[in-house]
Amino acid sequence: MSGLTHIDARGDAVMVDVTDKGATARAATARGRVSMAAETLRLVGARGFKKGDVLGIAQLAGIMGAKRTPDLIPLCHPLALRSVKVTLEADAEAGAILIEATCKVTGPTGVEMEALTAVAVAALTVYDMCKAVDRGMTIEDVRLVRKSGGRSGTFEAG
Repeated sequence: MSGLTHIDARGDAVMVDVTDKGATARAATARGRVSMAAETLRLVGARGFKKGDVLGIAQLAGIMGAKRTPDLIPLCHPLALRSVKVTLEADAEAGAILIEATCKVTGPTGVEMEALTAVAVAALTVYDMCKAVDRGMTIEDVRLVRKSGGRSGTFEAG
């Protein structure tokens, strides 16, 4: 046995059976960033893109991404999300758009993948909207920073 929850004794992929797990309040927060040229960041702040408000559209895309996680990630359970909050902030000093997503649910399984997907989709949207002026952007440091609830309790990244 591999110790991985999505692999059975034969090595086949399986969706984890959560039938007997009780519903508990769970939350997860993920972060990431899109690094870009100073001029690109200035254009984002000035809403200088023909495609529209980069941060507003990316925020909406992140929320939609969280809701579509089981369609994108094999073996993820569809969840009745109770809350999805996505924030994007231009940080001139870092030369980046900082992204944070927090997802909440009351259910038998966690929402880490939904929070990570929200950040990734928001970052990809920023890239898509800005690529005409800056193909050198990088999506970086997408990671889980906190989760709570469930059998494993609370996790906080160091």
